[in-house]
Amino acid sequence: MAETAVYSQPTFIVEPIKAFNDNYIWALKNTTDDIVLVDPGDAAVCIDYLQRNNANLVAVLITHHHRDHVGGLPELKAYQAQINESLTIYGPHNDNIALLDVKLTEGQTVNLTGFGSFDVIELPGHTLGHIAYYDQQHLFCGDTLFSGGCGRMFEGTAEQLHGSLTKLSHLPGDTQVYCAHEYTLSNLNFAKEVEPNNQALQSYFDEVVQKRERDQITLPTSIAIENKINPFLRCHIEQIKQSTARKKGGSINSDVECFAILRAWKDNF
Repeated sequence: MAETAVYSQPTFIVEPIKAFNDNYIWALKNTTDDIVLVDPGDAAVCIDYLQRNNANLVAVLITHHHRDHVGGLPELKAYQAQINESLTIYGPHNDNIALLDVKLTEGQTVNLTGFGSFDVIELPGHTLGHIAYYDQQHLFCGDTLFSGGCGRMFEGTAEQLHGSLTKLSHLPGDTQVYCAHEYTLSNLNFAKEVEPNNQALQSYFDEVVQKRERDQITLPTSIAIENKINPFLRCHIEQIKQSTARKKGGSINSDVECFAILRAWKDNF
């Protein structure tokens, strides 16, 4: 069921549709009630959303191949055929996803009537083919960057995922970040362990605790916030290097090594 919070933007609004235990399927809705869905892992909640809003699904944006992001595609495709409406599904070119109509690579642009243009950013690490969609205001980044954290390395290397996150960290600070899971509170508990003297992190943690106590979602976040509080974007910071050196029991020789130790630490936190 969709959350009540709505985030207003110039050409469309973004609404979260809750799925499974902690997934968010992002619904982009324009002024003519056309809808673009991002990573619809569960078709049932999406179809319910479309019917309740009397809305028309025109496109789907996929970030990577994991089932909780693509599982709803066959049923959504069938639903559209049943009501005699077309549907265009976009996704990464090398991530082994069935039903894609348009396969995307770095540097390409997705032009969606009524929604504007989205640049494709390749983000290997969580999966090798992972991509994000960016329109200068919104970043839909799947499981690469979370608020206070990042995705696990299921397929890529520490060097790849660190590079992908560094790429995102250089986007404008006011970029709104729409990731796919409600992991913020657990991520921040880990971040505080790594960087206990970060006052911006503590303040953000307090805000997130209050939101979760009211059962509010903690997204979107922003690039500016994440650069201040997310340890996985801060491997160049001395405090993070000191913490990972203690965890390793030896010196840290590079930002990538810092990241690798940090990710392994989080995996077992």
